[in-house]
Amino acid sequence: MPQTKRIPTRRPGVTYTLSRSASGKPEKVFYIRYRNKDKKLIEEKAGRQFRDKMTEAQAARLRADRIEGELSNAERRAAEAAKRAEEFDRMTISRLWTEYVKNNPGLKGLVTDRNRFEKHIKPVFGSREPHELSPLDVDRLRISLLKHRSPATVKNVLELLRRLINFGVKKRLSSRPAFIIEMPKVNNEKTEDLTGEELRRLLNVIDQDVHPFAGPMMKLALYSGMRRGEMFRLQWKHVNFETDSILLVDPKGGIDQRIPLNDAARGLLEKLKSNAADGAVYVFPGRQGGQRTDIKKSVNRIKRAAGLPESFRALHGLRHVFASTLANSGRVDQYTLQKLMTHKSPKMTARYSHLRDETLRAASAVAADIFSDAEKRDDGIIDLSGHAK
Repeated sequence: MPQTKRIPTRRPGVTYTLSRSASGKPEKVFYIRYRNKDKKLIEEKAGRQFRDKMTEAQAARLRADRIEGELSNAERRAAEAAKRAEEFDRMTISRLWTEYVKNNPGLKGLVTDRNRFEKHIKPVFGSREPHELSPLDVDRLRISLLKHRSPATVKNVLELLRRLINFGVKKRLSSRPAFIIEMPKVNNEKTEDLTGEELRRLLNVIDQDVHPFAGPMMKLALYSGMRRGEMFRLQWKHVNFETDSILLVDPKGGIDQRIPLNDAARGLLEKLKSNAADGAVYVFPGRQGGQRTDIKKSVNRIKRAAGLPESFRALHGLRHVFASTLANSGRVDQYTLQKLMTHKSPKMTARYSHLRDETLRAASAVAADIFSDAEKRDDGIIDLSGHAK
């Protein structure tokens, strides 16, 4: 039977009782006695011999710590409860993230944002309130990230931090810091293009490839400028062959939009439709006819077989080629191109208005012709308009 009588040990203030362990063996249960800062005599359980691996020596050290000022178990529990209550009242960055997710259940890019928060923001600022941050804190985070991450990634992390703070201020959950979180400047306006020979090789490889959707998706990106996600979500009910239009559902801009269905895209989709399974919902279906989520491996195989640069993005790069081709054709104005690309601002479209090498050479040749003609004239007149007089 368990014995409740305190048995003294060789250590002052350390006693034990005899009990039974979970296996039925006799087990010592150690107790310590001491006086707290108010001179009140305290007795508390130090731990069990087997379950807690408690010994006389460990109990004596625990008693010494208590005497030196460490809180008793009861006092510690009270202190921890008070701390939890205080934490509950504090709107930390971590709590702001939780509230932000609750208020934005259908937020695009939530998985990416969650990864950025868990990996980069929470470990550093998760337990702090926005007003407790200083410019030096943010600078240290930025410098630390730049050692292993690209400037674009660092900007995205800081943008998420700023977004959470702005959310807290807007919802009156917290106050903002006494400084502005400045975004690092990132030159990420990458535009991709292909030469005529590269495009010819790519189309030849696509026509020979056996994957039912990789090549057609690449062609549709080239013919229409559609984004990868828009093609993944594209359903047959969104393709209107009567009005020659495609409905983009939940595009990057957030508002459903229609784009025209040109002859090249129409021919491609009509062929896919004729080969589609009965009752097919998605134009480019994934497993068991559901929405596709990835095709990177297959399109990259086609890209490599065509000998395209490794840095060229197989799908988004072809969207760039679509935009660059129209921008440099001289037949499509920037406003129209903006609508075709479903850009929210003209600035996003302006990046495609670069001139290809042959366009630049042709323009330079005009100047050469003008000045060459001027040198041949004997009347001393230089006509900068390029028209003969």
